[in-house]
Amino acid sequence: VQLQASGGGLVQAGGSLRLSCAASANIFTFKAMHWYRQAPGKQREWVALITGGGSTNYADSVKGRFTISRENAKNTMYLQMSSLKPDDTAVYYCNAESLQSTAYWGQGTQVTVSS
Repeated sequence: VQLQASGGGLVQAGGSLRLSCAASANIFTFKAMHWYRQAPGKQREWVALITGGGSTNYADSVKGRFTISRENAKNTMYLQMSSLKPDDTAVYYCNAESLQSTAYWGQGTQVTVSS
């Protein structure tokens, strides 16, 4: 399984971006899909998840500002990010978790929020 993250870029504080994660497999077979991020000098942190049934959950730091979604027909997961803050600057990674709990990772996409 290959995951391709895209959509990152440079945006001003308060702006919006939408990240995409395209999978080479049928995403409806995954138990869950996640977004993680890693800021410079910091550990990778979990951002959001969406289950195969469509349930979602978010880290407190992004709750109310980010929305995770998936489009099974396109085998793609999204992360709509709004009200962006400089603290959201990081490389964002998508992750897919199989029913056997195997984890697959994308290559990451850089998000930079300027103040």
